[in-house]
Amino acid sequence: MTGKVAVVTGGGGVLGGAMVEGLAGAGATVAVADLVIENARGVVQRVEERGGKAGAYPLDVFARANIEACCEAICREFGRVDILVNAVGGNMKGATTSPEQSFFDLPPEVVGKVFDLNFLGGCLAPSQVFVKRMLANPEGGSIVNISSMNALRPLTRIPGYSAAKAAVSNFTQWLAVHLAQEYSPKLRVNAIAPGFFLTEQNRFLLTDKETGEPTPRGKTIIAHTPMNRYGAPEDLIGTLLWLASDASRFVTGIVVPVDGGFSAFSGV
Repeated sequence: MTGKVAVVTGGGGVLGGAMVEGLAGAGATVAVADLVIENARGVVQRVEERGGKAGAYPLDVFARANIEACCEAICREFGRVDILVNAVGGNMKGATTSPEQSFFDLPPEVVGKVFDLNFLGGCLAPSQVFVKRMLANPEGGSIVNISSMNALRPLTRIPGYSAAKAAVSNFTQWLAVHLAQEYSPKLRVNAIAPGFFLTEQNRFLLTDKETGEPTPRGKTIIAHTPMNRYGAPEDLIGTLLWLASDASRFVTGIVVPVDGGFSAFSGV
């Protein structure tokens, strides 16, 4: 991927940071865009320590003007964008059912914010801004969205997150067709659907904060994952590099599970 310029939104996070390092390790120049600029700079430092090239950029996906300013800054420094990875996303405790909060008490505004974070701000708006710049690329470009296994098999307790990720998967297919038919068949759009990766967003559901031991929900997840473990951030890299590079040049509109076999197991 030498010579390619990649943008990773949410690149300062655990999974986003791993994807930045994977792209940089394959030779790409990577723009790390994140709401918390200190986190983005930390990822850039790790990349540069390994001989890669990257830059940190502030990004607020809820502010269209900020997304456009981020895009302008990246194009000014690196000249273009070849790859866009939409890695902004996450759940919120307030949008999760629990013994303390029933479905009937879920605040619609919090559920709406989860939907906005994962789909409108995390996927649609950045695609509108960055892909518009990619239209001028003679060689096209690759957009990789981050969906979730929740889009295929909705999980209990997290209705907003599941619905938002289902929207991401559907939009991935829609945008793949739209760009190929209306603009260029060399503009490809695909998604990765991670299974269960332990992150700060879901840790409170999967581990006991006092003991660190798996919660009953965490034990159920592992029991239904044939590979018998949570995913590690680096487990996403191989699929990402395939989708982002010319190795998948005839692949568009798909959602690839990276889930340790969770989606294949019936539980019996």
